[in-house]
Amino acid sequence: MQPDEEADEEADVSADPPAVGQEFHFGGRTEPRPAGTVILLRGGAEALELLLVQRNPSARFMGGAWVFPGGAVERTEGNDDAAHRAAAIRELEEEAGITIADPQQLIPYSHWITPAEVKTRFDTWFYLAQAPPGAQARVDGSEVVDARWYEPASALAARERGDLFLVFPTIKHLQQLSAFSTADELLAYAVGREIHAVQPRVVRQGETARIVLPGEPGYED
Repeated sequence: MQPDEEADEEADVSADPPAVGQEFHFGGRTEPRPAGTVILLRGGAEALELLLVQRNPSARFMGGAWVFPGGAVERTEGNDDAAHRAAAIRELEEEAGITIADPQQLIPYSHWITPAEVKTRFDTWFYLAQAPPGAQARVDGSEVVDARWYEPASALAARERGDLFLVFPTIKHLQQLSAFSTADELLAYAVGREIHAVQPRVVRQGETARIVLPGEPGYED
């Protein structure tokens, strides 16, 4: 579950914004809230498909966006690996009706921290997990209104056609994951991989702003 925020004035950006309803917060910093997200896979050695869920379009935070299931760690759970895994598993079950019994089935894939220039921030671990055999997504119709399986490239193509609304971290992950042909190939790549935190920046250019990743022009300015 992603926490809803009070409606903020939408910023003018020249690239994909971090999320609908978020306000850029230049000059001050909000502490990021720990979170866990599951990139659920199916297809084995034959294909690679990922589960995306659509947030309710009426939600104040990322309304209508298609995202990987996930959400914030409960404030009583701490901020360690176990808490991130627990949040990821809990939100997968709440948002898509799919249960993963063993937290160790989650394979760490990436670690993203919302830009310091954004008011609503998360410190999110993304985990890979194989879908249980025969798993069927069931949405609650309230927080999440739809769920679909996509090949990464197909999801990106749907975005280009205007059929899917994707936010920046989801787009970047799909671009990375489209390099893998099968779920087994992706899982083999991820096991034991060293992970470094990624913290994009929002760079202002006059009345507009753009999001840049480490190593891209303007990031160190």
